[in-house]
Amino acid sequence: MRILVLGAGATGGYFGGRLAEAGADVTFLVRPRRAALLAAGGLSIESPHGDAKLKVRTVTADTLSGHWDAVLLSCKAYDLEESIKAIAPAVGPDSMVVPILNGLAHYGPLDEAFGAGRVIGGLCHIFSTLGPEGQILHMNTIHRITFGERSGGTSPRTEALARAFSGARCETRHSAEVMQEAWEKYVLLAPMAAMTCLMRANIGTIMATGDGETLMRQAFEECARVAAHAGHGPRPEARDLALGFLTQKGSAMTASMMRDLEGGGPTEGEHIVGDMVRRARAAGVAAPLLATALAHLQAYEIRRKG
Repeated sequence: MRILVLGAGATGGYFGGRLAEAGADVTFLVRPRRAALLAAGGLSIESPHGDAKLKVRTVTADTLSGHWDAVLLSCKAYDLEESIKAIAPAVGPDSMVVPILNGLAHYGPLDEAFGAGRVIGGLCHIFSTLGPEGQILHMNTIHRITFGERSGGTSPRTEALARAFSGARCETRHSAEVMQEAWEKYVLLAPMAAMTCLMRANIGTIMATGDGETLMRQAFEECARVAAHAGHGPRPEARDLALGFLTQKGSAMTASMMRDLEGGGPTEGEHIVGDMVRRARAAGVAAPLLATALAHLQAYEIRRKG
């Protein structure tokens, strides 16, 4: 299986790098500057699961040609339109697009661009960032990628992708219920993003306030009711896991969205919190706390853009 990975950043670079390390046929579609850095120093991963320094194949928009069996897409939501244009030449009649973006709102544009039959379900769990020299810094022990057919079950193409990942030094989940798992991640991520951005604080600090835990639980339940209306309410184990993360005293965890916000850059606010609020309104589900967080994020964007 020939796999094209868009970008070689903290997420795509990590999972693509683990595939390359295992001997899979992987190429990274990157900008010329990143291609030059990778050619000079290789792809570097620093992780509790083992470091790696890899010589990897790269292409740029000018040298991309032919169709690929799988295209791994891990961009930020605000770069989705540009990313779709970048990978379009690589997507042929038998290609599959494997998005591992946060949230769910990206499936509409991807389906419109490539056809729903070419876009499978995907998500990942990892906390990673790029270091000052372009190295990928894996910040904890979680490094899981999940994929499967959105209609449920498995297929020869997702089984082929699972075989490609079988030797990779990361956790792989070939799921027959990938959209259920995607919703369960979404109802964890959306309240974490909403609350850490609204409060401008990590989870531990929010938990140290008088009403922090109550408000965090309220945000989670708003999201859980939206998921239930869509037929994907969180299962008991997923609910317990999410609430454990969201209410952990002393936790330094924040959403990456808060880090983007505090850095003064664009955020995935509309893609994550906004999409959840719009789904809530369409379903007739009350979500006042999420709506407050969304207004906060929208006000930030208005000020950021002047």
